[in-house]
Amino acid sequence: MKQPKWIERMEVIDYEGDGYWVDRGWSATAVVNTTSVVDNVKADGSSSNGGSLPIGGIAYAGARGISKVEVQIDEGDWVEAELIRPPLSPLTWVQWRYDWASTPGQHTARVRAYDGSGSLQHVEARGARPSGATGIDQLSFSVS
Repeated sequence: MKQPKWIERMEVIDYEGDGYWVDRGWSATAVVNTTSVVDNVKADGSSSNGGSLPIGGIAYAGARGISKVEVQIDEGDWVEAELIRPPLSPLTWVQWRYDWASTPGQHTARVRAYDGSGSLQHVEARGARPSGATGIDQLSFSVS
């Protein structure tokens, strides 16, 4: 499929095998995990006069799509972000934006997403192996 020049050997079998990645401990089903990321807070080095600061990022759930994204600032309530619609295709990341009524100080923005059926992403942190990384993404920033 990719880089065929690197193929060193091939094995023909007369049964259905697990495949290269499953043999190495990865998931056999490989379902895309719903995920979301805080990419940008237009705050570092800027001044807050009680104004609104845009916070943005992306969310993805494969062909299931994204129905909702929520943002949490510090330990506050989860609030719904605006989804930038339409996405480029059913299989692309969905951009989101939240305009936060800023206050001076150190802050942390967290994000979580819901897939097209309304199921919340896995919030517990888990490494990539065997079924893909999960958890809540966050970004710390300063408002002066």
